[in-house]
Amino acid sequence: MFIDSIKVIDIPKIHDERGNISVLEKDILPFPFKRVYYLYDIPSGTYRGGHAHKEQKEFLIALSGSFNVIMQDENGAKKNVTLNKPNQGLLIPNMIWRELENFSSGAVCLVLASDVYNEKDYIRSFEKFTSIKKQY
Repeated sequence: MFIDSIKVIDIPKIHDERGNISVLEKDILPFPFKRVYYLYDIPSGTYRGGHAHKEQKEFLIALSGSFNVIMQDENGAKKNVTLNKPNQGLLIPNMIWRELENFSSGAVCLVLASDVYNEKDYIRSFEKFTSIKKQY
């Protein structure tokens, strides 16, 4: 996959005097999600991610606060996206290296994944990612 396939997607927001609601339905994402998890209480100065997926796709949303997502594709092209709106999400296809950093206090990152957890799908070494990337 290439850096151009990474997209920030607006999530429909319904507003009234009682507040906002955003809904994720089947037409928003290009994949059905099979796993949902969230990251929170990230200590200042630390990062998450540091991996790529062979097959799995993910959609990240900053439910609260903000954080940066630094990504790199198989050609070495890089992209940095700041997520800070609960009605926007970041679509990350497979074979994109990602690191999440600069979490604000109280940040919550929601992740919708295209598959259940499978350790064999993870590439946890950047060196390995750069050596096998041409296969995908």
